[in-house]
Amino acid sequence: MKKLTLAAGLVALTPVGALAATDCADMAEAAPAGVTIREAVALPEGDEKSGVAQCLLRGSLGERTGADGKAYAIGFELRLPEGWEGRLMHQFNGGNDGEVVAALGTGTGVGTPALERGFAVVSSNAGHDGKANPDAGLVGGNLFGLDFEARRDYGYGAVAKLHPVALALTEAFYGEAPAHVYGYGTSNGGRHAMVAAERMPEAFDGILAGYPGFRLPRAAIQHAWDVQQFRSVAPSLAESFSKDDLSLVAERINAACDGLDGLEDGVVADTSACQQAFDPAVLVCAAGQNSDCLSADQVAALVAIHDGPTNGAGEVLYSDWSWDPGIASGNWRFWKIESTVPPWGMKPIIAVMGAGSLAHVFSTPPTLVEGSPEALEAFLLGYDFEMEPPKVDALTAEFPESPMQVMSPPNADNPDLSELQAAGGKMVVFHGTADPVFSFNDTADWYGKLRENNPAAPEFTRFYAIPGMPHGRGGNAADSADLLGALIAWVEEDSAPEAVPTAFRADNPEAGENAGKERVLCPWPQVLRHEGDAFHCAE
Repeated sequence: MKKLTLAAGLVALTPVGALAATDCADMAEAAPAGVTIREAVALPEGDEKSGVAQCLLRGSLGERTGADGKAYAIGFELRLPEGWEGRLMHQFNGGNDGEVVAALGTGTGVGTPALERGFAVVSSNAGHDGKANPDAGLVGGNLFGLDFEARRDYGYGAVAKLHPVALALTEAFYGEAPAHVYGYGTSNGGRHAMVAAERMPEAFDGILAGYPGFRLPRAAIQHAWDVQQFRSVAPSLAESFSKDDLSLVAERINAACDGLDGLEDGVVADTSACQQAFDPAVLVCAAGQNSDCLSADQVAALVAIHDGPTNGAGEVLYSDWSWDPGIASGNWRFWKIESTVPPWGMKPIIAVMGAGSLAHVFSTPPTLVEGSPEALEAFLLGYDFEMEPPKVDALTAEFPESPMQVMSPPNADNPDLSELQAAGGKMVVFHGTADPVFSFNDTADWYGKLRENNPAAPEFTRFYAIPGMPHGRGGNAADSADLLGALIAWVEEDSAPEAVPTAFRADNPEAGENAGKERVLCPWPQVLRHEGDAFHCAE
């Protein structure tokens, strides 16, 4: 069993130290000091959420009144399956958190859900209730950012506080400690996973981090940059690029890059080579041309977006991005250009949730923005790239840690993960090359620095690119890999993952002719190449 090193300033709860298994109905009495179990229910096989016979616990810890006068607590649920295999998964959730997502251990990269594999699974709201401000409009889920402790819990505190509780309750229920402990999350949950790898290196045997927003406040600066670029070419975000426009971009990227891996299948596997092979100037309309091309202003906007945000001195504020045909996916459009959600005014996620987070959670001091779609877009349109970006690194008496300090791994810009290595932990990170929210390049650069700083990194870490995948499953991408299974084999059987089997989902219309076809994911920086009639991984 992994031992837990708590973050500085956090107090360990009284352990249960159970010597015998406890009935589900009695688990409220087994809770550590400071923990309230409000529900302890034995669910039969066939439960509507999971189908697994289990003990479901719901509770909270750390109840308090915040500086904003609102009630806060770390709400959680822990699912303890009847067919336990001796494992615990800490499920890290996404977005702004604020909700106790069902602790099923499911998601991209997981394959069979963890609960169905016999894992005990814990999930939390990361210390705040996203519905605590129902009258605040679209910023209601962001207003926890006005309270520093809520920010810190969202950043790293809730995981550190809840983890020993989950271990204690699991031991109390089964009468023995978990033999293996895992952490898993994607998006913001992937950020939680990468933060835990540095702040809690002895807590996990294995960590799986998918498309992680590990520099979340800086990534949010990109939202303002994108919106300003899109609006520079059209009076609305939705009009800036049509679906046909983005399909044209994808076609031209494929024309330059699809064959670089040896197979023309609509997927650019050699992402690095593509950045040199593709010239966005091929998109610009020639004199007298008015179809199958883009305006010079449109192309300039796309180039600026892919170059990433800078200030007047040319200093990079986040990251650059890879050109990828996944730009034509519905996921890419939903995040950056246009949604299908009437209460959002059909605006994309970056212009609503992203704007509210940048203003209230990722800036010190917070910027108060009214919660209408129009006000949130106006905030991004007025974002000053000289004055505003320093706020992600700022601190005050009320906010003694900056947004970057709270949200990101302490060594995000210079990783070595030596403490995770010393503790014997294993870590797998994966990221889609067409992610519109968190730059694949940023994660690839992080892994490159990790390997430079720690030549032994491949002995305990792996990074997998998923060509064509946007923010989660979608696009023309082979997005069905069981990376959790690969991580389990590495942790428990000392079988280090290399090429991991995957496939294009048969039910994914964006996969086109690739639907149902099998591939493998290659450990970065290797690329899946096709020669003759066979695939192989090679640099």
